[in-house]
Amino acid sequence: MDATELTGQVFRVLETGDADLAERVFASDYVNYAAAVSPAACRLPGPAAALATGAWLRSAYSDLRYSVLDVAEHGDQVWSRVRMSGRHTGPFVRFRDDRVDQVLPPTGREIDVEHFHVLTRRDGQVVAHEALRDDLAMIRQLGVLPPNPRAIARIAAWRVTGRAARAAHAAVRFANDAAAGVAVR
Repeated sequence: MDATELTGQVFRVLETGDADLAERVFASDYVNYAAAVSPAACRLPGPAAALATGAWLRSAYSDLRYSVLDVAEHGDQVWSRVRMSGRHTGPFVRFRDDRVDQVLPPTGREIDVEHFHVLTRRDGQVVAHEALRDDLAMIRQLGVLPPNPRAIARIAAWRVTGRAARAAHAAVRFANDAAAGVAVR
């Protein structure tokens, strides 16, 4: 499989949660180095990490799509420039050290941001993933930055009412369930 096809399949797994495809594309010792703000299941080894990451993102963004814009390869690395788009219809939960860091209530807004990804491959499968994402642009597109009274009030209301905590538990459950789907196969 060439670099462009491999890259497309990686992002198809995130878009769809296709466990069979994930097992073909991601090695059993795959590591997602870009999962620092994700639920813990996104840092599991193997295809489970990719499935968990996709579930976590799809829980926040309906119509999640990745468009591969450019691909280059050097040795065992594949570098890609990718556009991520979707509609923010669910809470976007970010984590730090396995604890909830931030919950952004759904805004209904569209996002459209570019990322750069580095995939390391071995024997035709992805064994590692690193990314440089433009999270600042995404947060701006969601209307959270620059800070404004309405966004601050919504985020605070979600915390006070417990909705943020429930959203965080749901995000973790979606990621765990997706990861478990491949683990029990």
